[in-house]
Amino acid sequence: MIDLLLKKNLLPDWLIRVGIRRLLRQRLQEIDHPSPDLQVAQFAESLRSLPIAINTAESKEQHYEVPTRFYQLCLGPRLKYSSCYYERGDETLAIAEERMLALTCERARLADGLDILELGCGWGSLTLWMAERYPRARITGVSHSRTQREHILGEARRRGLANVQILTCDMNDFAPAAAAYDRVVSVEMFEHMKNWPRLMATVAHALRAEGLFFAHVFTHARFAYHFEVRDESDWMSRYFFTGGMMPAHGLFPCFQDDLKLVSDWKVNGQHYAQTAEHWLQNMDAHRAEIMPLFAETYGAAHARQWWAYWRVFYLACAELWWFRSGDEWLVSHYLFRKP
Repeated sequence: MIDLLLKKNLLPDWLIRVGIRRLLRQRLQEIDHPSPDLQVAQFAESLRSLPIAINTAESKEQHYEVPTRFYQLCLGPRLKYSSCYYERGDETLAIAEERMLALTCERARLADGLDILELGCGWGSLTLWMAERYPRARITGVSHSRTQREHILGEARRRGLANVQILTCDMNDFAPAAAAYDRVVSVEMFEHMKNWPRLMATVAHALRAEGLFFAHVFTHARFAYHFEVRDESDWMSRYFFTGGMMPAHGLFPCFQDDLKLVSDWKVNGQHYAQTAEHWLQNMDAHRAEIMPLFAETYGAAHARQWWAYWRVFYLACAELWWFRSGDEWLVSHYLFRKP
């Protein structure tokens, strides 16, 4: 019944937000464990038998083959499809994008002249930022979306950036050259992966000795869980995070066979909540242009349904990270070194 009302776009935002908060409380009851450390350790061990990524075709369809114009209308000018950083709390989305990009480069210890690999480069927010600020660095981005690659390379040409190359590749098949990079960075890609130990081994293979790996992921403060479709109410897993997971903040430190953890940071979830609120505001402001894009992508008969789904996706993201003042679901940063 709820799904039918969502499809018809008949539910007011305040009621959707109440429902999301109820589902979040239910999720916390389901994942509660007397020993968070043990739960994370068991979850980490279970990943070792999985492929690096699953449901990659569904993931690409759900997010990355929607026309780029849709994201240009929703995201900020940098097209950063990940958490931004609101240092004061009243920043515009454009400023918050810049601040998280700068913080990422600072924590990744980037510098000019390096060989840098970005895994999961999206629409190039970080790739193009690095290329601009480190003109003598050589930037390689990896995406599994053809449209993302075309957009990034087009922007690089427009901005006169000759130090960018983009590879289109399923992460299951990614095989970088050995010891080819000084830095590897990844922003909100590992949540869509499964076998983190194998992927970390791939990162280590790509890094030179003493090279650094920086990861930005969204996390839960204590527990890790998979996005799995359990019933009709679990439409987030069905439509937006098929094959993904919610890592715990303590999950990355479980995998230090090939790389050693140097530092980790917690970013309060309210930064991501504010980001999602800005995306929602932008979407609403551009409805007249977005609806024809949805008709083209999903079919005219389903455009209203997907308008509602995308709005609820942004609402759900906002409520997730507002929950308990941003201390329950977070953004986590990690810096690893190759011995």
